[in-house]
Amino acid sequence: MRFCWLLSALTLAAIVPASSQAACCYFSAKNADILQPAQKVFITWDPAEKVETFTVQPKFEGNALDFGMVIPTPTQPKLNEMPRDFFKHLAVYTILKQRQSPVSKILPQYGFGRGKGGFGGAPQASATADSDRRQNDESEKPKVIVLEAGIVGSLDYKIITAERADDLFQWLKDNKYNYSGDEATLNHYIQKKWIFTVMKIDTMQMKRNKDGTFDGEVSPTRFQFKSENLIYPLKITQISVREKTEALFYVQAPFKVDLQGDMSYQYNWLTMLDWSRGCQGGIPGRGQIWLDDMKGQIPALMAKARELNFQFQPRQRPQPNAKGHIPTTMEWARKLTKGDVDVFAGKAPYSEKVPNVDEGFTQADVKDPARAEAIYKVIRARLAKAQQERPFGYLVRHAPADDVKNLQQLAGHLTESLFITKFRKIFARDEMNDDLVIIPARYNGAEDRSEYEEMLPSSPP
Repeated sequence: MRFCWLLSALTLAAIVPASSQAACCYFSAKNADILQPAQKVFITWDPAEKVETFTVQPKFEGNALDFGMVIPTPTQPKLNEMPRDFFKHLAVYTILKQRQSPVSKILPQYGFGRGKGGFGGAPQASATADSDRRQNDESEKPKVIVLEAGIVGSLDYKIITAERADDLFQWLKDNKYNYSGDEATLNHYIQKKWIFTVMKIDTMQMKRNKDGTFDGEVSPTRFQFKSENLIYPLKITQISVREKTEALFYVQAPFKVDLQGDMSYQYNWLTMLDWSRGCQGGIPGRGQIWLDDMKGQIPALMAKARELNFQFQPRQRPQPNAKGHIPTTMEWARKLTKGDVDVFAGKAPYSEKVPNVDEGFTQADVKDPARAEAIYKVIRARLAKAQQERPFGYLVRHAPADDVKNLQQLAGHLTESLFITKFRKIFARDEMNDDLVIIPARYNGAEDRSEYEEMLPSSPP
């Protein structure tokens, strides 16, 4: 019996936060620098009610004593504080499972099943508005209006609307937000009549480094708003990005999601599934169904990948092509069941348990040859039972007991029967010229229901 698994150094990507920037940009004092090296995003989409919710937790570093950030949304959002470790809990729950079979440490010269395996592919609201007037202004109403102001978590915020980019630019200056970007980016959202949420960061609550700079994370904030499409404000990111930026998305919707066009993760997903052909047990998570149904489209998809110069290698992250573009990678995908909800409530185990076939015996017990054979017989029987019940092993994942207990904080945020799609995208600057539209994942005209919650088997490349 042959089992083949692709051991990847990228396994830690499932639990180690990635550097990313998205959804917002930073404003800081003149001659002061603020960077956003990390941001994690959790999005929920209700297409029936046209309601989008996204939760962001930015990390920042720099030398500004006070600064703020701005987040544009299509309509006025409702803001709520989320648990500070919310994204840690998401990362723990989306650790990929691996297949393990029982192994005896007592039975001489015995090796059963595959033991531990690895995986291939993608790793792991009061103020008043500014009332300045211009001489040629034909209207008496203020050009920037504060719709709401308040505090969420440790953040002071104002929700504002503006008719012109230069008015907003002036308002930011008057309210001590020194904006380092251009008016064109603001105008992109003003022309679409989007709303701006501006937040001030208190650096005194953050860690101060020996060189006087600050770094830290703020409590995650949830934005809920009406929207015609599932869209993410990406263009605003250009303001605080030099060359590229990395974003890690968790998207909860009634269906599996994907990005449009060349940003689709299907190039990576096809490669991961293709590497898994021919291994004992087949491809889990409807992967083989995906390949079978995509059979007629695979040549065109592969040709497009070659045209884009997307190259994938086992045990490696995808590398940039000549344009500096890196394909999107899938990290976890699953339609949540009652079993998932029961794990959050502590009513179901976080991981399956591999039977201990040596239970009740020690090495000392088999020193007596007459007794040893009887013990070996019992162990062989236990192994045979496990092989019969679980021919491809038990689904196992590991996390500290306290982290598993704290998964209860996901209750009420992750919903039974909705699909969670976790994917990673490194955006080059020229890929951020517009906002990010997230679409239902489809293939060959059908809904993509393939899942990815366990480490994929892989044939040798």
